[in-house]
Amino acid sequence: MKLAEKKIFDGRIVALAIEEHQLPNGRRAEFEVLHHPGGAAVLPLLDDGRVVLIRQYRSALGGMLLEIPAGRLEPNESPEACVRRELVEEVGYRADQVEKLGEMLPAVGFCDERIHLFVATGLTAVPQALEPDEYIEVLPLPLDEALAMVARGEIPDGKTQLALLLWQKRQAVR
Repeated sequence: MKLAEKKIFDGRIVALAIEEHQLPNGRRAEFEVLHHPGGAAVLPLLDDGRVVLIRQYRSALGGMLLEIPAGRLEPNESPEACVRRELVEEVGYRADQVEKLGEMLPAVGFCDERIHLFVATGLTAVPQALEPDEYIEVLPLPLDEALAMVARGEIPDGKTQLALLLWQKRQAVR
């Protein structure tokens, strides 16, 4: 249970706080917690069964990363609205259907971010609308090839790995 919070930094994307919590055994402890509004990510599926991945420049890594389209939740924005927006912005598609795959907590040791995972079908091409700080290459791949890339360590992004695996599992059950 959180007892107290001291804000250290409040930025456009994240906020950092020192929090005092009471642990289940009654002891008190301080934690550095990075607060994030959460995000949503989407696995776009083309009519021919290929998945659409993106190769995006990620400044925190200093290079390109292969991943699924994703974005930060805007204030009062639903996760589904977020992935629909990101599909247009990052890959240039509008989806007829968006279905929830699951959720993930990417860094529970220090961050409260929650990423909602979706799959999008019935895609229609529309003009891509990249933001000024984005560089993105669109890469359609067969699902088996994308999964093989995960197995070889070529896709280290957790949200992408999980979305691909959840989609594969869902397909096996059908």
